[in-house]
Amino acid sequence: MGELLSHRFVSRRGFMKRSMGAAAAAGLAAWSARAAGAKSGTPNPFAYDVDRLKKTDPKWLHYRQIGQFKVPREEARRLTIGPAGRLYVSAGNYVCVLDAQGGRVTEIALSASARCAAVARDGTVYVSLRDHVELFDDKGQRRGTWESPGRRTWITGLAVGESDVFAADSGNRVVLRYDRSGKLAGRIGEKNKDRNVPGFILPSPFLDVELHQDGLLRVNNPGRHQVEAYTPEGDLELVWGKATMSIEGFCGCCNPIALALLPDGRIVTCEKGLPRVKVYSVKGEFESVVAGVETFAENAKVCDPSDCTTGGLDAAVDAAGRVYVLDLVANDIRVMTRKAGAG
Repeated sequence: MGELLSHRFVSRRGFMKRSMGAAAAAGLAAWSARAAGAKSGTPNPFAYDVDRLKKTDPKWLHYRQIGQFKVPREEARRLTIGPAGRLYVSAGNYVCVLDAQGGRVTEIALSASARCAAVARDGTVYVSLRDHVELFDDKGQRRGTWESPGRRTWITGLAVGESDVFAADSGNRVVLRYDRSGKLAGRIGEKNKDRNVPGFILPSPFLDVELHQDGLLRVNNPGRHQVEAYTPEGDLELVWGKATMSIEGFCGCCNPIALALLPDGRIVTCEKGLPRVKVYSVKGEFESVVAGVETFAENAKVCDPSDCTTGGLDAAVDAAGRVYVLDLVANDIRVMTRKAGAG
């Protein structure tokens, strides 16, 4: 088992208090200090300058934009890529199926808002309608509906394996493991002292899950500013990430909010507040920036980075390693490719 970090589970209120107490790391107290300095007319040497974080050091920018297009439906929330390279965008009461250039291939009409989707190798599309999952074939015809697992369920992430489907339930702070028939087979990530599982802290509903090629699940734990790796049986194998305003970590109340996987196994992370997309090694070493805050100017305006529950980004990666970034504020997708000779 990889080295684990010891944390204490706290509520949202407790988390925010803890964050304020750790202002040197998270930068939150500086907001108050800067305000106090403004009132007194005295410059505050400890004031936190958020503007400098909106500019990415060029040495970390290893990707360049090669395309951009609008999502054909409003209220886009999540993005995934199917086995044929098509984009599946959960937007409003639809899953929009697009080609790699943004052309509309088809769409799946739903009875309620689509929260996220995932596509199996056989073309089956799994869609979350917040409290339950529905199945569609590759032509968009409904083939099944799974029963809601219970009260407060809010499924915000899905991952499909050969025999399992994993659903990230933000409402109950757990990853649900289903078999392909829809039978609930396990619960992953719930606080368990005996298994050294600290539990998820979710100040806002941004829990994601990805099935890595090494067989382990990657799950974001935004309130703890980290990424965790679990076996399908629920054993916690690896934890990485830290709360910091520096580019190598995660800042604000709760980041990262979404994950994607590169073909070689490296991890792509997405953030809100200061919206940015970054790349980490399998073990969690920071490597590069796909797109910085300056790329998402309007997105960066929608919330205070210290306590943000709106805006943000999602990402998906195709077989060639191109990163497709969904901007939840602009309702568009940018296509990013790695620069020649970068890194």
